[in-house]
Amino acid sequence: MRIAIQSLRQFRSAFRHRGHIQLSNFVNRRTFSVDAKHGSIFRSVYNVDSSLFSHTSSVISRALSADAAKAATAGVMIDARRAGPLVEYERRIAAGELVDGDTCQVGTLRELQRLYDELVESADACQLDRYAASKKSGRNRWLWSYLMPQSSHSPVKGLYLYGGVGTGKTMLMDLFFDQLASNWRKKRIHFHDFMLNVHSHLRKHEGVSDPLEVVAGEISDEAILLCLDEFMVTDVADALILNRLFRHLFSNGVILVSTSNRAPDNLYEGGLQRDLFLPFISTLKERCVVHEIGSSVDYRKLTSAQQGYYFVGEDFASLIRSGLLVQEFKLLVGEHEPHPQEVDVVMGRTLRVPLGAKGCAYFPFEELCDRPLGAADYLALCKNFHTLALEGVPIFGLHNRTAAYRFVTLVDVMYENKARLMCTAEGSPSDLFEKIVTISDARHMAPRTSSRSRKNDLVDLCVDNELGFAKDRTISRLTEMNSKEFLEQHTAMVG
Repeated sequence: MRIAIQSLRQFRSAFRHRGHIQLSNFVNRRTFSVDAKHGSIFRSVYNVDSSLFSHTSSVISRALSADAAKAATAGVMIDARRAGPLVEYERRIAAGELVDGDTCQVGTLRELQRLYDELVESADACQLDRYAASKKSGRNRWLWSYLMPQSSHSPVKGLYLYGGVGTGKTMLMDLFFDQLASNWRKKRIHFHDFMLNVHSHLRKHEGVSDPLEVVAGEISDEAILLCLDEFMVTDVADALILNRLFRHLFSNGVILVSTSNRAPDNLYEGGLQRDLFLPFISTLKERCVVHEIGSSVDYRKLTSAQQGYYFVGEDFASLIRSGLLVQEFKLLVGEHEPHPQEVDVVMGRTLRVPLGAKGCAYFPFEELCDRPLGAADYLALCKNFHTLALEGVPIFGLHNRTAAYRFVTLVDVMYENKARLMCTAEGSPSDLFEKIVTISDARHMAPRTSSRSRKNDLVDLCVDNELGFAKDRTISRLTEMNSKEFLEQHTAMVG
């Protein structure tokens, strides 16, 4: 038995230290392309030789034959077809599917490709294969752990991507996730939905000594590779559980890939009891490679923006009194008669819809954003209706800061679910958030020569870090959601 274990460990050591073949034959070139689906633009710094994909070497297959195993032990390289997000990106350029690009996105794709290669090479050690992992359960688990000893943490670090709005984070995440093997234990989910699921599972395990450990076990059983889009912490309840939750998840071998508008050190900045959240930031930086997507361009705004279904009038009150939105709503539903409806949310709770018909819902702004509703309510709404008519979106400031938070969440959920927004608003997307500023913005605001004019500028000014950072994303998404491309895609989706 001892000899067998020693032989197995020697093979594993040789397997770990096999070499890598580097991609070659790249010629520097800048190209540009708009990704219509995500409103993103790439710039590639490479032009790929058309023969690259037939000769590029890849990592050694996990299903090694006896001969291949001997070759690997001897340090012999095994050629295979290479895959991954950067390779797929270059393939699209070579095929003419992409024409333009962004060096910042290419740099991020290199990081994603590096992680992809590490995951393929360490798929067994990470127990990514859901079928292989299931075979090791039960009575055989102790024997497998004895034969293949490993730390509780994954041998592969995750990746935390952050950058400004419209830099293509979601598109890059999709490109990475779509290249992953179908048999892997993986999950891609928006952070809002992830936390909703966590709270839902916690309610099921009330009374357990450590319900977070149980929930973490359930999550890691389903997905060892966890891809979270739009990591943003604004809720104190989320902030207080994240450290313990992810401590359990990382101990279970979970690998996190996340996108965010905020650097790790800026997460939950200025939040209540933030000192209890700080250990999570340290854990996050320990278990993830942090990479910034630098770009000064919001590519969502480069779509053919138009008025779409976003109606702004010089006289806001007159615009609402005109009944324009109701008329547009009735045009959308056609011969169907709108009537009040209810949708199920969670735990037996329901959301009342004032008017609904043919997949379209109508709400006055106050009923959807001035009431104590949240992401769960908006998600339930999007699951039942593909179009929302929202009457009377106001300019946000100190007096309606809570409503601004809910509106930001509503837009996030709608955007993630590709829902269509039809609304009347007091101003353009930028105008709505003009009075929302971060602490840093407030400090750098230019002083006025007249005390009276300065006082007028500061009336209803809302200094809020989280909302100040979130507003740029919301403005960007509102712009894209009213673009020709987005509306055409929505029409095609709903038929």
